[in-house]
Amino acid sequence: MAYRHPAAFLLGMEGLALLRAFAGEFDAAFVQDRLTETRDILAAAECGDLGPADEVGETDTVAGYRSWSRTYDEPGNPLIDVEEPIVREIVGALPAGRALDAACGTGRHAAFLASGGHSVVGVDSSPDMLAYARRAAPAAEFVQGDLRDLPVPDASVDLVTCALALTHLPALEPAFAEFARVLRPGGHLVTSDIHWQSLYLGGIASTVDAAGVESRLPASRFRPSAYVTAAVGAGFAVRACHEPLWPHSTTGGGPFLRKWAADAVDAAYENTPAAIVWHFERR
Repeated sequence: MAYRHPAAFLLGMEGLALLRAFAGEFDAAFVQDRLTETRDILAAAECGDLGPADEVGETDTVAGYRSWSRTYDEPGNPLIDVEEPIVREIVGALPAGRALDAACGTGRHAAFLASGGHSVVGVDSSPDMLAYARRAAPAAEFVQGDLRDLPVPDASVDLVTCALALTHLPALEPAFAEFARVLRPGGHLVTSDIHWQSLYLGGIASTVDAAGVESRLPASRFRPSAYVTAAVGAGFAVRACHEPLWPHSTTGGGPFLRKWAADAVDAAYENTPAAIVWHFERR
């Protein structure tokens, strides 16, 4: 259960902005504006103008994606906008073969792989996401399964993709062991996740069920070293690592943050990695 206080969220952004100013990124006028804004936020909190604090629980990925599947691919998902071009550039340069899209979600990467000539199998734990994936990539095969126990034979694929899913796991090693098991020697693995730093900017995925109850999906804070350790331990070599930044946006952070602290939010997001994308090769 996470306790969420609106003033704490706003003041956290102000604090990040002030720390960047302390490091020399902004001038005295910027600092004074942040201090003034902080006073305004505290005054608004005392008057109840920011809304109530609340507590939000956690749900599993099957239940969470049951709600999220309906809107997951709608335009304007800023994380997908950052992640997808990099993943597609990497896999687009690889020869066509047998590809596994692990935690395939709505099938956006499976569809791209199929369009590039790959024979594709997609695996996901969510039957709701798989229903969308089958429509998005009718030429692919889709099977329900878990990242830590993939329903795929040993050494049967040339490429594995796993997008925006590993952070839902409590540990990386079981999934990387499965990726190594199903890949042929010399095969490629491409993974992506929200960057752990962005999870602290409010980037933890949440869903709202039919009764209006909000719950968060699991979100482990895996640092780059954790991916390297899990991958190398499973027999992979690192080919590339990308940490794309959040682009500047007039809507970044959402309407609540922008109403009270737009400049602080922009400063907090500036030069902050949005995602981490890895390219590994099976030794």
